Amino acid sequence: MTDPMSDEFDAVAAWTADAAVSLGASYYIPAGCRGSGSPAALSWLVDALALTSSDRLLDVGAGVGGPAAFAAQSSSARPVLAEPEPGACRAARRLFGFPTVRAAAEALPFASGSFDVAWCLGVLCTTDDQPGVLAELRRVLAAGGHLGLLVFTVDRASNRPHPTGNHFPTAPALRTMLRDAGFDIAASKEMSAFGPEPAGWRRQVDMVDAELDRRHHDDESWQIAQRQSSTIGRLLEVGELTGSVLDLRAD
Repeated sequence: MTDPMSDEFDAVAAWTADAAVSLGASYYIPAGCRGSGSPAALSWLVDALALTSSDRLLDVGAGVGGPAAFAAQSSSARPVLAEPEPGACRAARRLFGFPTVRAAAEALPFASGSFDVAWCLGVLCTTDDQPGVLAELRRVLAAGGHLGLLVFTVDRASNRPHPTGNHFPTAPALRTMLRDAGFDIAASKEMSAFGPEPAGWRRQVDMVDAELDRRHHDDESWQIAQRQSSTIGRLLEVGELTGSVLDLRAD
């Protein structure tokens, strides 16, 4: 039996790089952002975090690096990637060439206070040590630094199946964890408020998905990753999950 989290964040990450390379460089960022936020949400975060060319942006749980590349393209910020899965690290270096270290969000290999800006997109829900992750993110940020967060919260108890390996907090529990970790919420917006993805972007993502399915439709890892994604999609559709982006200030 394979590990659903490794399937989603390691094996499929490496395959995503292969698919993007086969389709061309214009597909790299859409391919790398699959499941990590829409262009409108990422643009909102780039603006909220006030990213500039002088900023080093620490991307924690960076996956294959698509959101970091989006930020670099939009603001000329200089990303540094931290990602625990080796296949995703290799894919990020291959597609974008950013400095990339293999590291878990709970144990970042950086000095305290070494970044003014960081983000962590869709990662908090994949760990059962959410206070530990938030404490580590606060540690590597300087006082007054900004953290961007994409997080899913559960709105009510349900018997519906949740994706394996995910631990969704309630909105009140998330606010408590953020406060205890030393973060104030400067701004937030629900993902549903950003509307659909641009048609051109959606078309490129669909082509990457089609290429992945063509190559790997019989592979158990691809099938598991697809089921994980579909389960989250269904929970969002019925209102049992809420996706939000937050601009947090380290106190």
